[in-house]
Amino acid sequence: MRNCFAIRGATTVEMDSPAEMDEAVGELFEEILKRNNLDCEDIAYIFLSQTGDLKTKNAATSLRKTGRCDNIPLFCVQEAEITGMLPHVIRLMVVVGRPETEKAKMVYLRRAAVLRPDLRAE
Repeated sequence: MRNCFAIRGATTVEMDSPAEMDEAVGELFEEILKRNNLDCEDIAYIFLSQTGDLKTKNAATSLRKTGRCDNIPLFCVQEAEITGMLPHVIRLMVVVGRPETEKAKMVYLRRAAVLRPDLRAE
């Protein structure tokens, strides 16, 4: 029997450039796969968001560029703008369909680590 559960993660870029988006999104996705012992076949879909100050590239396009998500549905939206929010943030919510044999490990990289200090990797 397969369960659905979500793994969340976030990262940041220093500046809004396609190359930085590609690097940060690829790094975050690979870290989510590694820490959660996932194969791409385990993933049902991936929901992405990015802050409104990131305009040079869609994070889903960066993820697709990794070559690891050809058969995974991706959907990207712009974050709601909130006063005082952390700039240049990209978030992923990876929805997985498999038995949850271990607790899901959330991944917050770079400056995004301040968003969820309670979920930092040990």
